[in-house]
Amino acid sequence: MKPIDLTLTISKSIPSFPGSPKPQFILWSDIKDDGYNLELLFLSSHTGTHIDAPYHFVKNGIKIHQIPLDRLIGKAILIKLKKLKNSQITKQDIMIFEKNNGIIPNRSSVFFFTQWQKNLQKENYFTENPGLDKSAANYLISKKINLVGIDSPSIDLGKDESFPVHHIFSKNNILIVENLTNLNKISSIEFNFTILPLKLKDATGSPVRALAS
Repeated sequence: MKPIDLTLTISKSIPSFPGSPKPQFILWSDIKDDGYNLELLFLSSHTGTHIDAPYHFVKNGIKIHQIPLDRLIGKAILIKLKKLKNSQITKQDIMIFEKNNGIIPNRSSVFFFTQWQKNLQKENYFTENPGLDKSAANYLISKKINLVGIDSPSIDLGKDESFPVHHIFSKNNILIVENLTNLNKISSIEFNFTILPLKLKDATGSPVRALAS
């Protein structure tokens, strides 16, 4: 399969999580005056398509620079579940998928395609997005899942400001990737993935370049 870019382009206009700063690209040097172009970047470490390290929600969780590379490259399972605003992905949803497609092996990486990404430019993108419920999160934990990705801005429901699934996954050392795009272009249930964050020391998260192949 030709590589598929699963990454949103970061720009000044990319929608940002409420309360987070909008990205800024600040001109620092230019060819005319300095002989080269250079810009400064100002942005949240959770901008655009990004990964959450467990440290984001757990005091002693691993940080971005501590994530082993073999957890960021491998085979993944794609679960396609169209979800409307404020709707949850449940344990039952995952079990129905398994009934139709086979059991998800332990230590897998799982990506959810909900079709929510098409709402990126809408006002409710961050406030009414679908997400997993506790039953789904605990079921994935029982399988010792490595990483969970989703095409919405949060693995939790947008309206749930207590972030229960973030807490559950982080306490169990499960990586989270959010704001994925182009999952609709993956035609198979199983695919190879690459998630490449910046190696930021002691960070809670990082924008990533995410690929399927």
